[in-house]
Amino acid sequence: MENLKKLGFGCMRLPMLDMENNKVDMEQFCKMVDTFMAKGFKYFDTAYMYHNYQSELFVKEALVKRYPRESFLLADKLPTMQLKSIEDNKRIFDEQLEKCGVDYFDYYLLHCLDVDNYAKVKEFKSMDFLRQMKAEGKIKKLGFSFHDTAEFLEKILLEIGEDIEFVQLQINYLDWESDSVQSRKCYEVCQKYHKPVIVMEPIKGGKLVNIPQAGIDLLKAQDEKMSVASWAIRFASSLDDVFMVLSGMSTWEQLEDNLSYMEDFKPLTKEEIETTFKVAKIINDTTAIACTACNYCKENCPMQIQIPEIFELYNNEKRFGMASGSKKKYQDMIKTHAKASDCIECRSCEGHCPQHLTIVDYLKTVAKTFED
Repeated sequence: MENLKKLGFGCMRLPMLDMENNKVDMEQFCKMVDTFMAKGFKYFDTAYMYHNYQSELFVKEALVKRYPRESFLLADKLPTMQLKSIEDNKRIFDEQLEKCGVDYFDYYLLHCLDVDNYAKVKEFKSMDFLRQMKAEGKIKKLGFSFHDTAEFLEKILLEIGEDIEFVQLQINYLDWESDSVQSRKCYEVCQKYHKPVIVMEPIKGGKLVNIPQAGIDLLKAQDEKMSVASWAIRFASSLDDVFMVLSGMSTWEQLEDNLSYMEDFKPLTKEEIETTFKVAKIINDTTAIACTACNYCKENCPMQIQIPEIFELYNNEKRFGMASGSKKKYQDMIKTHAKASDCIECRSCEGHCPQHLTIVDYLKTVAKTFED
């Protein structure tokens, strides 16, 4: 892999002017892109479904139209969860090239591989298509993002590993020993098969920023100058064979903070890593639902329930109690949106959840807490 600065600009959570209408603050986004590039960073990651299928267009406007093609690296993904035919491979890929305004992708991934999505990849011969795109120079490096067990990851690498040049994993200090995410185990499989790793969700959708005060105190005692978020980014960046860590920066302040310690990155010490694991225990002891607010569940909910927002309110209620004001915020939310109890238990959301959460059961719990 190229010798790159390790911070990548994730384009899943861009700065917004109007969240409800998916209106991105393009002036802010362009300014962030300019600063990111000026500091020597050049990896940008988008995907077909991000920002209600508009992220690729936003990237085109803020990056592709404004910089020479060779000056940046662009990653995109084939939405395996949406494949319904062999023809979808080419149709979607061609659409992505057009929306991004490029002739090729530097990095291209099979998006969100798990047991079900990998079955679609095989059924619709996606690897055959992607090999052809690579042969034609439309893909420079081919990989996949993964959300399943380490055992299944090894199965995939045994079957198609010779064509795979990198793997994108969810890695953060909170999920390192998680039974469901299996960050450490999946990372070790990649090491076993000599696959470089890109890290996604290093801050777990922002969950490693708003942590309990006891966790903040531990981190500040170790280094009072470093932000809470920096510990999560630096943890992932300190791992051997990790060549890129994605951060979905949605504010100017987040960008500045990330650049402050990633421009001249220094890995965590053994003592500092041990501190993050102590913080992880504190967080796990106070978190009810391990949602990362990726929003994949919302796209497939027939009742249009605001699942991530509801889960965040529930977590705050359990962590801070009445002081969180979560019950009132929930009542305000359901004046214009569906209630948790409106769930019809179709479980479409669960089939699209990278965290493998039992969303339907959690919604029932939320309804009892906020609606009874």
